[in-house]
Amino acid sequence: MFRSLLFIPGNNERFLKKSISLKPDILCFDLEDSVPSNDKELARNLVAGHVATHDEDKEPSIYVRINSVDSGLVDGDLDRVLMKGLDGVVLPKISNSQEVIQIIDKIEMIVSKRSISARIRIIPSIETAKGVINANSIASAHENVVALVFGVFDYLYDMNIDVEYDDHPSYNYARSKIPVDAKAAGIEAMDGIWQEVNDLDGLIKDATNAKKLGYSGKTLIHPLHINPVHDIFRPTKKQIEWAEKVLAALQDSFEKGNTRGAVLLDGKMIDAVHYKQAKAVINAAKQ
Repeated sequence: MFRSLLFIPGNNERFLKKSISLKPDILCFDLEDSVPSNDKELARNLVAGHVATHDEDKEPSIYVRINSVDSGLVDGDLDRVLMKGLDGVVLPKISNSQEVIQIIDKIEMIVSKRSISARIRIIPSIETAKGVINANSIASAHENVVALVFGVFDYLYDMNIDVEYDDHPSYNYARSKIPVDAKAAGIEAMDGIWQEVNDLDGLIKDATNAKKLGYSGKTLIHPLHINPVHDIFRPTKKQIEWAEKVLAALQDSFEKGNTRGAVLLDGKMIDAVHYKQAKAVINAAKQ
């Protein structure tokens, strides 16, 4: 499920501890924008400790947003947080597919050395004019890329546009293009954050507009936003039908202990990751 991705500042131990009880679809520990430069190493250590205690079979999925390609911090971030329990990595300020491949190569090298069996999923964040133009090639860069994020505020900064976030004409093109490019590549798209924490009516209106554009969900900065966003981005009939088929195909493997690993369903291989996603869809549908 990609209804919600909640950012948690990686340098705030109190927030990290509280986040364990939250239920977004993706809990994303942040090493980038919310962490000042003098706290980067502290954030790495705190985040690594929380990832290490995560049960990879349980919800929510755990991601880490690393620092940008040009920060000089990518290698150190990956070396610290890539371990069992991590589901994926968010890549900020991605401008082209080569940057995605470069980071995935680094990830696969570390994963191989550490004998991590789980596939590390990748979510590039589109935050610049170059990123918007190259969004489809970024979405298609590698099979491990599972979604795109629209980083609206960095995009506005990159475009030298000084407007309020609800001034839609200023970013309509970029916001509309990203879910189209993602869908054409067979992946999901998640809309940018809603900054006004206590303005839930504004959040609901903004998320409704995002859904109409083809987004699967939103990125969030406050737990108050999880339930309203989940209510808008309910599982579709198509998602529920897919989830029921996956659970039926993998029931013997994962519920009766007759583990067979991956199986073929409708011409595609499905495994533990898909089983976890299917259960999330069914649980969300019941809610």
